[in-house]
Amino acid sequence: MLALSFRGFVGCLLVSTMTTVAFPADSGVAMLYTNGAAWINGSRVPKAMALFSGDVVQTKVDSLANIKAGGINVLVFSDSLVQFDTTTVMLQHGRVNVLTSKGFAVHVGTLRVIPASTAALTEFEVTDTDGTAKIVARKGDLTLSDGDKTETVAQGQETTRDDDSSKKDRKRGAGAVPGATGGILDSPYAIGVGVGLVSGLTILVLVLAPEDPASPSIP
Repeated sequence: MLALSFRGFVGCLLVSTMTTVAFPADSGVAMLYTNGAAWINGSRVPKAMALFSGDVVQTKVDSLANIKAGGINVLVFSDSLVQFDTTTVMLQHGRVNVLTSKGFAVHVGTLRVIPASTAALTEFEVTDTDGTAKIVARKGDLTLSDGDKTETVAQGQETTRDDDSSKKDRKRGAGAVPGATGGILDSPYAIGVGVGLVSGLTILVLVLAPEDPASPSIP
């Protein structure tokens, strides 16, 4: 309950100031902005809420969600289920579009999709449907690795990969809301860190330039 209250406090503070806070990419903290119904760890979330490493995000068939941190902008399309981490999102079902300058990756089962270079902005899209992944390199090259082999998808190209070993684990019924997973905010240590983040949040809000939280074009 305390964890949910903290998330809500951060989200309300940001909405009231109309400012997007770009948390450092390696902090394990991001902001989630929603358009329509969405959940974090099985709990319905408002328009804006803090997102922590290990959190599970789900969107309904008529909703979208936008995950933002420093150098990272992930658009979670409708009817999708993802788990956020410091350097990656695990796509369990649906579709995501990633814009990153930090080498942020997407995992689909055993497949890892990562920008080939962190020297420039990379944009790519990954779709997962019942164990079949479609990868599109929109800007910059991508590296695909499944543990056995590695290949490159050049900018402007797309490929499809099957991952039968994880198909059963990743199949989810449309609209099923994940149960609470006991994320990072459940630990006393994380609550202490959260208090520190809140105390520094006002400073971040004052120094960062305003931007449109609904825009997927700026990581």
